[in-house]
Amino acid sequence: MRDQAASLRSMVSAPREEDGMERSRSSKILTIASGKGGVGKSNFTLNFALALQTLGRKVLVFDADIGMANIDVLMGTTSPYNLYHLLYRQKSIQEIIQLGANGLPYIAGGSGMKELFSLSDRDLEFFAEQVEMIAQEMDYVIFDTGAGLSRENMKFIGAADECMIITTPEPTSITDAYALVKVMHGQENATPFRMIVNRVENEQESERVADKIAGVAKRFLQTDIPLLGYVSEDPNVVKAVKRQVPYSLAYPQSKASRDIQRLALRYLAEPAVNQSGTLTGIRGFMKKWLRKTT
Repeated sequence: MRDQAASLRSMVSAPREEDGMERSRSSKILTIASGKGGVGKSNFTLNFALALQTLGRKVLVFDADIGMANIDVLMGTTSPYNLYHLLYRQKSIQEIIQLGANGLPYIAGGSGMKELFSLSDRDLEFFAEQVEMIAQEMDYVIFDTGAGLSRENMKFIGAADECMIITTPEPTSITDAYALVKVMHGQENATPFRMIVNRVENEQESERVADKIAGVAKRFLQTDIPLLGYVSEDPNVVKAVKRQVPYSLAYPQSKASRDIQRLALRYLAEPAVNQSGTLTGIRGFMKKWLRKTT
């Protein structure tokens, strides 16, 4: 396992082809989703973003969970401003961005998330312009969506370059994860998925879970859902949540922290793009997102 991590690290640290090109810039738009709540999705999002940041990538986390926005809670921070203040021209996007653990920039969704789905075309254009200003400086914009198949979640997933679906070994989590993939697969230009199995006892258990979902998806949807990796069941995760400190910072040598670092390395070493072969960037994301709101 150590040799594998070293190999991945070597690949990630190699010069990137896009450096020096006009990534001026196409941020990769990534959504993190789950078929049901309680699988550790937001905790994964936060620690995965921190791992990417540690590897030299610029990351912005957008808390897009309408009902249970809690990225700031997991970091023990408070957000005096959120999306609401931007949408109603009370603050600029630079002013609503907060710096969390390890200086990670994030946008708190809060009550503004609901307003986002009922704006006029003019206001939506303003929102797109504001987000684009920041996204141009980022390698990744990660949307932590809500759990399940709400209309809002489907819009975020459908407009992204890629979606990571988080599941656990629990049968209900596996069933709901597949249900989400099935519904989204029916959309035009379906967003590619990759799978993360959270709270597993070992690598073998993660592979068994992934095989169940991938096998059914291949048989009935004729689509591949590759397994990116797993995060171990680890009591330090709960301890970190109680402390309101990301577990990758509070317990950097824990099993879960080592797993998340390995996941980030693999993700960067094995990039995936959408079906067109290019990244949409925030402007493309907004165009697809607006098209799906009609």
